[in-house]
Amino acid sequence: MKKHTIAPKRWWYIMPIVFITYSLAYLDRANFSFASAAGINDDLGITKGMSSLLGALFFLGYFFCQIPGAIYAERRSVKKLVFWCLVLWGVCASLTGVVSNIPMLAAIRFVLGVVEAAVMPAMLIYISNWFTKSERSRANTFLILGNPVTVLWMSVVSGYLINAFGWREMFIFEGIPAVIWAVAWWFLVQDKPAQAKWLSSEEKSALQAQLEKEQEGIKAVRNYGEAFKSRNVILLCLQYFAWSIGVYGFVLWLPSILRSGSQMGMVEAGWLSAVPYLAATVAMLVVSWASDKTQNRKLFVWPLLLIGALAFLGSYLVGSDNFWFSYTLLVIAGAAMYAPYGPFFAIIPEMLPRNVAGGAMALINSMGALGSFLGSWVVGYLNGATGSPAASYIFMGAALLVSVVLTLIVKPAEQKQPAVNHGAKHA
Repeated sequence: MKKHTIAPKRWWYIMPIVFITYSLAYLDRANFSFASAAGINDDLGITKGMSSLLGALFFLGYFFCQIPGAIYAERRSVKKLVFWCLVLWGVCASLTGVVSNIPMLAAIRFVLGVVEAAVMPAMLIYISNWFTKSERSRANTFLILGNPVTVLWMSVVSGYLINAFGWREMFIFEGIPAVIWAVAWWFLVQDKPAQAKWLSSEEKSALQAQLEKEQEGIKAVRNYGEAFKSRNVILLCLQYFAWSIGVYGFVLWLPSILRSGSQMGMVEAGWLSAVPYLAATVAMLVVSWASDKTQNRKLFVWPLLLIGALAFLGSYLVGSDNFWFSYTLLVIAGAAMYAPYGPFFAIIPEMLPRNVAGGAMALINSMGALGSFLGSWVVGYLNGATGSPAASYIFMGAALLVSVVLTLIVKPAEQKQPAVNHGAKHA
């Protein structure tokens, strides 16, 4: 296979860096759910409706800066952009622990979204600079594994930190690692393979030749405007919007849902909240491997989202009286929602040329941010208004069903010549 002949050391050098960076980004956005379950609302006088809006404000800031960040990363430097993002989001995350009123908290949540916005598209661009088509689903998965793996350990650690110190100290302690990692990032990362001193000249040439060969088969797109108006990009924007409603409604409110369904402390809620992410980690690795093996992306997206939708609806039908059965279905829903990320983000670089692929991924991710905003706000609102997670399960399940339909109607990429097929033989 091609990946064995072109510098396998890339995996060992780049993937830990990519994983740790996105893991820290995810830590500092998702720990708000633990503060919500642990008393921040009472301490600051936050109503249930306001709590859901504060949790969601992050995604509003996240939405606005996706595309500018991707353009900078594509045309200038991923390295410089992510360095400053790491420093700024670590500071914002720690400052959340010293807020004394609602406006301060709202401002910090919004700014945190702004400074984290560029990270996901920048890292996807970074991966596309270093990994070939037959590797990309797995490479994307190692990036996005920073999400469930972080929530896995964060769920346990945050539960213990809150139990031992309080929600303020949890925010302060958990913001510091991003600032420390920024220094390591600066010395470890190069934007392009040509700049890497740890690759031989032969390895650089072979990798560059394969990446250029794959670009030859992709239909030319002149600019961002043309890319953003294409049918597939519009469909994938809508699909990711609906998918993200389910994912972030789940992520931000799972600890609160668990505590409302069963009388338990923060440590117990932390352990139970971790299980879906353990299942998600295993599912993501298996699905990304199968997607790269078959080079079929859609087949590893829509069936899993359908399973997630059915699991949410099943959890609603089972009801909170059957806590453990309902909880098992939530574990299945969590794993099924996360599993398709690697194949999904491999779709765009295979459909669009490099000059516009990063911007298109940023546009799709920004629509996901809007879906995340809506999902985290509405799920929090429904939980507070109804006193039960039942309505939330229907809402998240319905959103996933919409994403299934939209995935099914995305058309395969148009190819200029069969040039890419020669590369695909190595997959």
